[in-house]
Order: sequence, then C-alpha cells, then structure tokens
Amino acid sequence: MKMIIAVVKPAVTEAVIDALTDTGISGLMVSEVRGYGRQKGHTEIYRSAEYEVTLVPKVRFEIAVDDSLVDVVVDTIARVAHTGRIGDGKVFVLDLLSALRIRTGEKDSDAVAA
Repeated sequence: MKMIIAVVKPAVTEAVIDALTDTGISGLMVSEVRGYGRQKGHTEIYRSAEYEVTLVPKVRFEIAVDDSLVDVVVDTIARVAHTGRIGDGKVFVLDLLSALRIRTGEKDSDAVAA
C-alpha cells in the first residue's frame, strides 16, 4: 500500500476530485494549506500598498491506495493539475505500513479498497 500526497493549486481542486472519482478512487482527504516552493511567494497590491505574500494557498490531497493503483492516481493528478506554470504543485508517494477500517475491522488493502 502507498500513501499519495499531492499539493496543487486551489483552482484545480474540483477537477482533480472528479478525475480521481472517475478512476475508481472511493476515498481521499483534502486540506487547505499554505506554503511556497520555487516561486517564494508573490507581491500583491491592496489599496495602493504593496504586500509580500510568502505563503501561497494550496490544496493538499492524501490518498491511501493499493500498490496497483499508484501509477494511475499519480498520472491522473499530474495530468489534471498541469498548467505549465510555476506553482502547479508536487506529488509524493510514501510507503503505507498498515491501515484499519474502524467500522468493519478490515485491515491493510481491504481497508483502503472501495
């Protein structure tokens, strides 16, 4: 099993969710986060004053999947979130040692399956 963590622009949130649903993913977690990468933030002007915004709003997806779905999920996120501009995001794939569905007691791959 793997845990996929993706950080993307807020504008693509719904498109990523829809695309992942179409691939058969039945559960995921979404969080609003702030951070920066290579762009190191940006400058905004508000009421004639210039402000440095160092932490940019992003959306973080966390998806636990069986090993057989990793490539499909990563490719789907990369395809849908890609704009070609700086700040498109990142995808991380981590080993997931164990999972438990509390309601049924199912463990590991059975717990993350639909």
